[in-house]
Amino acid sequence: MGKREDDEHETDGEEYGPSKSQRKRDASALQDLGVRLCELPATELDVLPLPEKLRDAIDLAKRITSHGALFRQRQFIGKLMRHIDVEPIVVALNAKTERQAEAARHFHRLEQWRDRLLAEGDAALDAFLARYPAADGGALRTLVRQASAERAEGTEKAAQRALFKAVRAAGEAETGPVDPPA
Repeated sequence: MGKREDDEHETDGEEYGPSKSQRKRDASALQDLGVRLCELPATELDVLPLPEKLRDAIDLAKRITSHGALFRQRQFIGKLMRHIDVEPIVVALNAKTERQAEAARHFHRLEQWRDRLLAEGDAALDAFLARYPAADGGALRTLVRQASAERAEGTEKAAQRALFKAVRAAGEAETGPVDPPA
């Protein structure tokens, strides 16, 4: 049998463009990004670099209650996104996600400090004051003792909450305000 004309050409992928499977994966990724955008509150959408037509489509998708209509609207959003540069949107969303993750990590570190203060007492308090020198050692020592007493009695946890607020205030004095993880 003779060779087909197509077999004679190099098929390195660049000559013909992306494969159909790759185009489907790309379209699915854009649709997933559109779904992620639809889940954001309006205030967060306002700061993203979205074209007006895309923003209108996202706002409409938020109002749709029918499952089938929502599916079609999400497909439409994905189609709109194929014609724009989504890199600035992805960068902004990833930066937001990273800020939230860092805030959650910082919040958990402060919770660990509170737990360590309750478990280890003065030794942990000395380590905490070395890490956060602006913290009020006397007030923290009092709160640690009250919270430990509450924990031993199994009563209300007001002192433990107050201790965490003091630990959080010391942590924020050094790093700035931290919102609790959502």
